[in-house]
Amino acid sequence: MVEQFPYLLIMLAAIILLIMLANRLKIAYPIALVLGGLAISFIPNVPVITIDPDLVLIIFLPPLLYADTFSLSMKEMWRWRRIIFSFAFIVVFITAAAVAWVANMVFPGFSLALGFLLGGVVGSTDAVSAAAIMKYVKVPNRISTIIESESLLNDASSLIVFRFAALVVTTGQLVFSTMALNFLWVVIGGVLIGLIVAFIMRKLQKYLPTDSNMDILFTLIAPYIMYLAANEVGASGVLAVVAGGMYMSYYFMGNNIQAESRNKGAAVWDILVFILNGFAFILIGLDLNEVLRGVQAEGIDLWTATGYGLLIVAVLVGVRMLCSYGAIVITQIMKHFITVADRRMPGASVPLVMGWAGMRGVLSLAVALSIPHTLESGEPFPHRSLILYITFIVILTTLLLQGLTLPTLIKWVKFPDYGDHIPEEEAESLIRKTLAQAALDYMQEHYREGITNTFLLQNQKNIWQYQLDSPTCSTTPEVRAKYIAILQHQRNVLKKLNRDPRIDEAQIRDFLKQLSLEEEKWGIS
Repeated sequence: MVEQFPYLLIMLAAIILLIMLANRLKIAYPIALVLGGLAISFIPNVPVITIDPDLVLIIFLPPLLYADTFSLSMKEMWRWRRIIFSFAFIVVFITAAAVAWVANMVFPGFSLALGFLLGGVVGSTDAVSAAAIMKYVKVPNRISTIIESESLLNDASSLIVFRFAALVVTTGQLVFSTMALNFLWVVIGGVLIGLIVAFIMRKLQKYLPTDSNMDILFTLIAPYIMYLAANEVGASGVLAVVAGGMYMSYYFMGNNIQAESRNKGAAVWDILVFILNGFAFILIGLDLNEVLRGVQAEGIDLWTATGYGLLIVAVLVGVRMLCSYGAIVITQIMKHFITVADRRMPGASVPLVMGWAGMRGVLSLAVALSIPHTLESGEPFPHRSLILYITFIVILTTLLLQGLTLPTLIKWVKFPDYGDHIPEEEAESLIRKTLAQAALDYMQEHYREGITNTFLLQNQKNIWQYQLDSPTCSTTPEVRAKYIAILQHQRNVLKKLNRDPRIDEAQIRDFLKQLSLEEEKWGIS
């Protein structure tokens, strides 16, 4: 590993340059990284970086999932919960079944169990690619929320399919009653373990003295503890990380974490996710040579294997499109019996975009690489190299085909004016006025004295003139404590204001960041 360190530094430099190029060309950076990795893999004598398949999921998956939960809006997820959970679970199971059936019918020597295993590998969509693409185009908030939330949750459902299919392939046993009970434990146990670990870590941070460094380290180890603890007892590590991350995300919006910890933690996690995503996507391209050697060793013609991969791409796109339009039809029927989020007919554009936004990425590669090399009997795992190559073709094709055309499609379609949220300017004005009134009311109630003799607690409009006119321009710890208490009260008001469905949670988060910066600026040392 030491001798490969210079190569890792060169790779990191290449990642930075490729992302800069992607930003210049206004394309999603995962596309540039995969193509860059492909180009590097053809350079003669390039060192091969291999990762133990058992460590692939552990290294990349927990922190990336954990970071995604902090960027999602719980309010919007709950509002669109039916469509999100339908795509994240039902559509994944339908997709896996379709892939299994096609693979069993077309691929020589492919059992249904192997087909379901392949379906689990390629069943989940990639949140990073979708978010990177939608950064350059204007998409209605409900569309981006559904796509990104689905991409987060379908990681768990696809891994559940993969897990049970791998168990059948490696052991050769299939007991439906046992599998049903195991499935319930995998889901419920994963959620419970994630919440329990998050709750314990929250209490430790609350009752033990910590500083910003320790708080950040807590967040770094949290996803790994959740993931490993759940896997150790046979539950879903992915669901544990997602559930625990959502709990911690809500907790971090409150006043129990130091402002310095929130601000530094956001910066640390931005860098960590940047590095992990960069290495993960460039490794997809770099892995081509090893995958090709495996397919050739298996005695499969490269063109035939490529055809298999493109066939699976067609199945994935076709099933997702059918499910997208089917979801609209089902919603129009069910609105007569239940309360749905929007009773209006969305038109053809929404399911078209939803169906086309099905890029595959990091998780599919990580899951494919985690397939064991041998069965319990010691025999080679059947068609492992072919599954890896098909996964590679699926990732590459969906990133290039759908990733490059999705922005054009989004610009081409005409989205209706949903009116989910009030205009951004109006929402900002409402938030600022609410915070100003909350601050004034709080000062009037708690600090009737000592407001007019310090510049910090003066009205912000007159603060600079007050500093010039005031004989002293210093701030005592007592005054800073009052100001921080006001800021914390405003944070609580923001959390309550977030319940208003007219306001986009992204704006609430922006104001929370501003309060954290202000709180750290005047924090008591």
